[in-house]
Amino acid sequence: MEPLITIITPCYNSADFVSLTIDSVLEQSYTNWELIVIDDKSKDDTCAVIEAYMQQHSNVKLIKLEKNGGVANARNVGLSEAKGKYIAFLDSDDIWLKEKLAKQVSYMEQQNLPMTFCAYQRIDEDNKVISGKIAVPHSVNYKRLLSHNVIIFSTSLTLKSAIGSTRFKKAGHEDWIFWLDLFKKPFDGYGIDEVLVQYRIRKGSVSSNKLKVIGFTWKILRESEKLGFFESAYHFAKYAFATVWKRLK
Repeated sequence: MEPLITIITPCYNSADFVSLTIDSVLEQSYTNWELIVIDDKSKDDTCAVIEAYMQQHSNVKLIKLEKNGGVANARNVGLSEAKGKYIAFLDSDDIWLKEKLAKQVSYMEQQNLPMTFCAYQRIDEDNKVISGKIAVPHSVNYKRLLSHNVIIFSTSLTLKSAIGSTRFKKAGHEDWIFWLDLFKKPFDGYGIDEVLVQYRIRKGSVSSNKLKVIGFTWKILRESEKLGFFESAYHFAKYAFATVWKRLK
């Protein structure tokens, strides 16, 4: 029997995009999954959109939070409710290609791997592809992640047992901090260099604000990871180069 995958999707005012996201889950060739959507007190019609899917699909679930607590809190709530052998994170505006889960589970089961991620393309708010393939390495460890977070969250699939008690911290770049905390255990993550995800770039998002990203990156190296100044500068320089190179693709 195929192992169960728990898909965790935090939502906040996501009514414009979440239908495409959920549709991409429903269209997966891999069928043994549960989708847990955590609404972070949206002010738009996000919950109504998701409730319409719940009426037709018993494996789509909605948790409505009573107050807005941010994406880190929402993901932690999802982790506390997860029943799957594997955990997949999917942001509420990203899109999976049909074979995403099947290819990752097959690879992980055959090779007994704790975590995989895949290549992706960027799309804009109009669903237009705005980049070529963003390639990923064969594998990544903690030291490599210090220089550049090559793991887009919606591309990941991780054993729940590997995550264990690791949880998200409320901070800028919480995705990156989560991976750094997890990879300290230690273990390696393994890349599938095939585009299986479309990653949406939205105007005004943190990832599109270069100054905020620079500040968060330096703060993580110095405060979260407690690296010395020169070691931080080394990894920061590598991060800056990788970021510029990626944007040229």
